[in-house]
Amino acid sequence: MTTATCLRVNAKVEQIERIAPAIEQHALKRVKDGDALIEIKAAAVNPSDAKAAIGMMPYAIFPRTPGRDFAGVVIEGPDALIGKEVFGSSGDLGIRRDGTHATHLVVEADALVEKPANISLLEAGGLGVPFVTAQEGFRRAGMPKPGETVLILGLNGKVGQAATQIASWQGARVIGVVRKDEPYVGHAHDDITVIDSSRSDVAATVRELTGGKGADIVYNTVGEPYYDAGTRSLALLGRQIFIASVKKPVAFDIFAFYRGRHTYVGIDTLALSSTASADVLRDLVPGFASGALKPFPIETNAIYPLTRAAEAYAAVLGSSRDRVVFQPGG
Repeated sequence: MTTATCLRVNAKVEQIERIAPAIEQHALKRVKDGDALIEIKAAAVNPSDAKAAIGMMPYAIFPRTPGRDFAGVVIEGPDALIGKEVFGSSGDLGIRRDGTHATHLVVEADALVEKPANISLLEAGGLGVPFVTAQEGFRRAGMPKPGETVLILGLNGKVGQAATQIASWQGARVIGVVRKDEPYVGHAHDDITVIDSSRSDVAATVRELTGGKGADIVYNTVGEPYYDAGTRSLALLGRQIFIASVKKPVAFDIFAFYRGRHTYVGIDTLALSSTASADVLRDLVPGFASGALKPFPIETNAIYPLTRAAEAYAAVLGSSRDRVVFQPGG
């Protein structure tokens, strides 16, 4: 039986600055048919990992080992997987059951995605939640097509960058919205038109840029603050994707909705199992393998050992834009 070194969040805290994860040794359950044992080499720290600790995820269990994303090496399980470098993500790992902020993980073999050779394990460990969220939104709303315009609200967030990569990879034109004067900081296949919402009327600018048509897809990664701008930016038959909100209620104009023949799609990746998340990631593997899609850069100062977990969680909910990753064996 394998003993894992795990982070443990034993109880909810009121403020992220008060989080003090323990490091404990846990004997993992026996690997049964259909499961695999992973030695974790990298595990991203997502905002949802930290928010669960302060009570923003009402279904988070305590105590638990946090962590939704992972990359590592299979050391036990189906013969065809032994020694393979794999990665994955999950909506329930780290929230409803023990997760990836540990040295080892037992997970369903079907939840494992073989890592493309041209990206590192550290990079693979940082892909999960943002790319699953972005791709699942497009899968549900309809994948972007060449000639379509995709408006990304929250362009420089991690989901915004992932959505921008995917949309431009598919040949769509991307317009992105930011809250201050700054360029797009991620990878794309074409120039990205950036709108500074502090200086410009977003919907009017989108109409001007599209000859009055509007955006075929609006990907709202922020929620309520951009709800009105996103809705007014939609073309006829446009689709709008929502993944988050600051405030729950918004003023819904049902007249504009049905007259515009719009489609609204809600995405909650916490509802996706490990295997469902793997299915989404497999769609993207050809893009990463060919270099068309790029993993987030992992800066040296954003790689943390488990012993510095409190700093890592605080950084994710603070001002850091780095993709924060644990290196459990480091």
